[in-house]
Amino acid sequence: MRTLHSAISATSTALSAVLLVLLAVLVPFSALSAWVDLEIDDTDRYVAAVSPLSSDPAVRSTVTEVITEEAMSQIDLGPLQDTVRDFLHETVRSFTTTTAFGKAWDTANRGAHGVVEDALNGDGGQSVRIDLAPVIDQVKQELVRDGVPFADRIPVQRTEITVLGPDQADSLRASLRWLRYCSIWPAVATVVLLVLVVGLATVRRGARRGLWVTAVVGGGLALGAIVLRIVVAVGRSRALEEAPGQDRDAAAAVVDALTASLRTTVWVVLAAGAVLLVGALLTRLLLGRRKPRPTATRS
Repeated sequence: MRTLHSAISATSTALSAVLLVLLAVLVPFSALSAWVDLEIDDTDRYVAAVSPLSSDPAVRSTVTEVITEEAMSQIDLGPLQDTVRDFLHETVRSFTTTTAFGKAWDTANRGAHGVVEDALNGDGGQSVRIDLAPVIDQVKQELVRDGVPFADRIPVQRTEITVLGPDQADSLRASLRWLRYCSIWPAVATVVLLVLVVGLATVRRGARRGLWVTAVVGGGLALGAIVLRIVVAVGRSRALEEAPGQDRDAAAAVVDALTASLRTTVWVVLAAGAVLLVGALLTRLLLGRRKPRPTATRS
């Protein structure tokens, strides 16, 4: 009898370990595949993700410097060159703090989303770059409308920020193909799996066993959230390895904006896992301490 009990206990431990490892893999995989399907491939969500970048200091600085330098390359005012440069630089910098710039940024990125998708789906050996030309065009129109001197001399031409170098872009393209193919189904499958595992354990082995499996599920979710956070951090570091120095700050801002939902997912899943783990263990402990009611004796 003791041998049978030991075998059952060993099997239970092994199954718990398998469930933990499975969740540690499924959680980040599910989150990444859903992220690609719901955010990277969706124009509205993409624009919503990068919209806050209009107030990012690195992006504002990059746009200001690019517009100023491009405009001054078309202007020759002799001794007044530096004075005009300073004036235009300050005017553009001030404009990047306005609501109008935010709207211009959103409009430009809505049009640029298709270009970014093409870059992410393109051939090997290509970098992923964001073209600032649509942003510059929107800013130029606003400055001309406001009557800013020399604003009409600002050239609108392809001006790119390198977000991913060719090597990192190739790795990302290969991963995106698989993640895009899987879509949101890994996340759905994970939820169904958890419900079935907990439900079957409760029905077949009772509430105490169901609570133990729930605790294991909570631990697995927490472990998966930690793995996802590590994946995001490593991916960010690798993505910025090949970014040119002058583009690094802006590239980092873009990467952080696009992965913000993944970092939120980490905290949500981690919190859910902790609640399940602690709640199930405490409930199981309370059930174990509850004293059975004394049976009434007939006189």
